[in-house]
Formats: sequence, C-alpha cells, structure tokens
Amino acid sequence: MGFFKDFKAFLLKGDIVNLATAVIVGGAFGKIVSSFTNDVLMPPIGILLGGVDFSDLSIQLKEAVGETPAVTINYGSFIQTVIDFVIIGFCIFIVLKAYERTQKKDEPAPVAPSGPTQEELLTEIRDILKNK
Repeated sequence: MGFFKDFKAFLLKGDIVNLATAVIVGGAFGKIVSSFTNDVLMPPIGILLGGVDFSDLSIQLKEAVGETPAVTINYGSFIQTVIDFVIIGFCIFIVLKAYERTQKKDEPAPVAPSGPTQEELLTEIRDILKNK
C-alpha cells in the first residue's frame, strides 16, 4: 500500500501538476503556431519563391507499384517543421523576456557598516586605560 501512497503524493506535487499543465498548453500552442505558419506565413513565402509549396517538396526513391505507395523523402515537411520550431522558440523567447520584465529585480542587499577592527578596539581600550 505504501507504493500507491508514494505514487499519489508524487502525482499531486505542485511541480508535476505544473508540468502537466505546461505540456497541455504547449501542445495547444504548437497547433496555433503550426496553423499560423501553414495558413498565414507560408503562402506568401511560397509566392515569393515562385509558387513553391513546401509540403509538396520530396524526393521519390521508388515509384508506386499497384496498391503499394511510392517511397519518398518528404524534405518539404521537414522544412515546414523546422520553421514551426523556430517560430515557437521565438514566441517562447518573447514570452519569457516579458515575464522577466514583470519580475521584481533583486536589489543587492545593503552592506552592513563594518564595525571597528579588533586592533582599533584594543587601541581604544588602551587609550582609555592610559587616560585614567
């Protein structure tokens, strides 16, 4: 029974819940960015490059035979995925920069004034004793 209790405590830790939330939000964010690149960003880039659709770029290694599909290397899809990655990375960078600006800057703690050294104290005691 201890194993399940430990497992439950592990799952209910704040870090795990935060991580699960981040994964879910990140997945949704990835879909938004993919839609942005595929539907908004890539069509104008394709026009600028002479009507190239990146998703159609591929190298055929073997032709289709009967019902067996052709074997291709779809490097256009890879290019699209790299562009998605760069855009997601840039968006996360911008969000983190904005977050850092909202955080209170850690001011260095004021340095406590240093008291007299041991030698100064002994000199002061000597002078007091000398004057008596």
